[in-house]
Amino acid sequence: MGIIKIIQIIDVVVHIITAISVFYIFIFSLSSAMRSGRKYKIAAKKMRFLILIPSYKDDSVIRDSVNSVLASDYPGDKLLTVVISDKMEEETNEWLSNQPITLFTINPEKSSKAYALNFAIDNLEDKKFDIVVILDSDNIIGKEFFNEINNAFYSGSTAVQAHRTAKNINGDIALLDAISEEINNSIFRKGHVNMGLSSALIGSGMAFSYKWFSKNVTKLSTAGEDKELELLLLKEGVYIDYLDHVPVYDEKTRNKVVFYNQRRRWLAAQFGSLFTGIKDLPGAIMNGRIDYIDKLFQWTLLPRVVTLGLIVIFAIFTSLYDWRLSIKWWLSFMLLTLSFALATPDHLVTKESIRAIKRVPLLFMLMAINMFRLKGVNKKFIHTTKGE
Repeated sequence: MGIIKIIQIIDVVVHIITAISVFYIFIFSLSSAMRSGRKYKIAAKKMRFLILIPSYKDDSVIRDSVNSVLASDYPGDKLLTVVISDKMEEETNEWLSNQPITLFTINPEKSSKAYALNFAIDNLEDKKFDIVVILDSDNIIGKEFFNEINNAFYSGSTAVQAHRTAKNINGDIALLDAISEEINNSIFRKGHVNMGLSSALIGSGMAFSYKWFSKNVTKLSTAGEDKELELLLLKEGVYIDYLDHVPVYDEKTRNKVVFYNQRRRWLAAQFGSLFTGIKDLPGAIMNGRIDYIDKLFQWTLLPRVVTLGLIVIFAIFTSLYDWRLSIKWWLSFMLLTLSFALATPDHLVTKESIRAIKRVPLLFMLMAINMFRLKGVNKKFIHTTKGE
């Protein structure tokens, strides 16, 4: 086979792979831009919440998170806040013990969010809750957060993802991270629920029926507990709603090493969950579990920045080699760029964000390297250091 034929085959194969991702992204980006999120009617009953905040060495941020929960506009007797402190400083634990919350201090040989959540459920004497909310130690919520979650569950929800958004955009990496998360929100959450499909979970700002969660939390075993929860919910046919109007503020990293490790963990969790869930695909097809099928398909797609990088590389190369081959690549590039524009909120389109684009090639390289360094990561606890 000649070199020209090999180049043509590679060109076609890579274009098909990236085109599938581009089309998927475009459909749901367009969906997210066409309709605002749904709001529920005010509930006639105040349900009881259990708030779980696992915190591993996050002394610098946990106080603000706890204070935001305590400042919420929801009856105090209907909230129980539990912080699971893992290897935090004594001074921090002392401050937490003086707050109107429940504090568990743990020191496991192998730390993990799944371990912390299981520990809290197992060791709480009080089991009379309607809803469990999971927050990260750096999350800040608004005063109406629990009221909005309560409205959704009173209307029949079993699982809900709130709108996680950046509380800081200082520095190029943090700004690009914030934009990436909002694009994810548009494509995998708002765009999906607008088309009647389940929202993706994101690890924090999540709420579940307490009855369902307490029964299923023991099944969590990897570093990608949000992906495991998605599989468990969708396998049962439970719809995951998304509350676009309910913000949960999350700290974004400014450190490219932390960014790299974070994405490496996310990728490993995604592919690990894909391989776990694939065995149930025939049953999902037989039972018409569209959400489950969509989720597995979603996890087969290349990361967006990798898709973008490949398209640009092939567009430039084919332009130099044979301009006719480049046409489809430039069309893919324009469609993907349009998709990102539709999915990005206006407040993040600034001079700073345009300047930060220069960092995209670095992120492409980091993500491309990540694709080849996933072995065993899904079983490891990789801590995302806050404030860096």
